[in-house]
Amino acid sequence: MKSCNVAVVGATGLVGRKMIQVLEERRFPVASLRLLASARSAGRRLPFNGAEYTVEQLTPASFQGIDVALFSAGASVSKQFAPHAVKAGALVIDNSSAYRMDEGVPLVVPEVNRPMIFRHNGIIANPNCSTIQMVVPLKPLHDRWTITRVVVATYQSVTGAGKKGLNQLEEEVAGRTAKEMKFPHQIAFNILPQVDIFLDDGYTKEEHKMMDETRKIMGDDSIRVNATCVRVPVWGGHSESVTVEFASPFDLDEARTLLRCTPGVIVQDEPQSSHYPMPINAWEKDEVFVGRIRRDSTVPSGMTFWIVADNLRKGAATNAVQIAEEWIKG
Repeated sequence: MKSCNVAVVGATGLVGRKMIQVLEERRFPVASLRLLASARSAGRRLPFNGAEYTVEQLTPASFQGIDVALFSAGASVSKQFAPHAVKAGALVIDNSSAYRMDEGVPLVVPEVNRPMIFRHNGIIANPNCSTIQMVVPLKPLHDRWTITRVVVATYQSVTGAGKKGLNQLEEEVAGRTAKEMKFPHQIAFNILPQVDIFLDDGYTKEEHKMMDETRKIMGDDSIRVNATCVRVPVWGGHSESVTVEFASPFDLDEARTLLRCTPGVIVQDEPQSSHYPMPINAWEKDEVFVGRIRRDSTVPSGMTFWIVADNLRKGAATNAVQIAEEWIKG
């Protein structure tokens, strides 16, 4: 792969730091690295490939000479600064929700819709973390039997809410009152059936993201998706219970085989020996883990399974870096 000048926007956040880590681990061909963040974080030093880099304040002029800009600083920052990066000639891979549903912006998971990487106008959107890990195993099943309906319940780590969410859990587990409440209630030893704000229809923004993004990534607006997103007191890793309905009869053993042969998927499906995916085992891994694969006996052609992935890696940083890798390969 050819070398690139890379910028990471939001470099001091959980996902930004993970992007830097993943760039190093995957030996991404970084010719130069520019770390960008708010004025409050400017001046901090972060490690990369045995050296330390000083975080610079993000400005409209930050992208001169940059080939790839990885954004993870929130939708408002992306809306303000991504156009400046594009104007400077950079490819923006944006981890926020700012552009995901824009008609001219590809929403990409490389294992699912790689060709969309090359149909961009300067910006490629990284999907929601929970959507990414779900569509990776859905894709081969949809190609084989056509999925008509998806019902998903998520169990999402506090790291999906950033540093403030992680800090609240740590403070509460230690028996202290959190200095800053990220969640509307205590999260330690508790479960919250709310991720993001509620909308008028009773669903949350996170649930709408999963429903809308799944159809866009899969390239099929006819798929019906119903999501319930839940926050759980787990440090890292999102879990999902997924039920799909197919348009035609399916073979369960063939489904397992398809999933085992899918790049980026690891099947852990030996329930008799309590071998199934768990977030503690997916920590710091890039794969999507699938288990508890079984028929849904309530519908003619339904299948239920359990999905786990590290939300900061495959759900965010790794997926973004994979997009950049595929773009370089051409």
